[in-house]
Amino acid sequence: MPIPLTSSPHPAAPERIAGSGLRVTRQRVAVLESIRPGEHLDVDSVTSRVRLAIGSVSQQAVYDVLAALTGAGLLRRIEPAGAPTLFEVRVDDNHHHAACRSCGAIADIDCAVGHTPCLQPSSTEGFQLDEAEVTWWGQCPECQLKIAEIA
Repeated sequence: MPIPLTSSPHPAAPERIAGSGLRVTRQRVAVLESIRPGEHLDVDSVTSRVRLAIGSVSQQAVYDVLAALTGAGLLRRIEPAGAPTLFEVRVDDNHHHAACRSCGAIADIDCAVGHTPCLQPSSTEGFQLDEAEVTWWGQCPECQLKIAEIA
């Protein structure tokens, strides 16, 4: 029996989808509502949540919806090196990410302000740049504690 998404983190998901120029479908609404602010979910996690919300859905359908929502600017796709592709709903800014080398946790990091030499390329090689994507790697707080306990 499908579980309805009663406490939607995006109460206006249908309006957001329609406003992006996409047709509003049950699957698109369920995918958009499955990712909460601050989360970075892989396709398997999104698929599991969508199946809980609306019942049977193929993983390929979820891939297709994720691609459509990302293309419409409603989701952001991030690809940390050596990790599965992740999706998030924070699309309205140029933020970056910190990734844990041990457990794979991802955290949003607001874009630097002021003097930011790492975000000012020495040459654009003719490209018209409009975004920078930075991923910092290290240990999340939980993994730091685990490492400290072992030492």
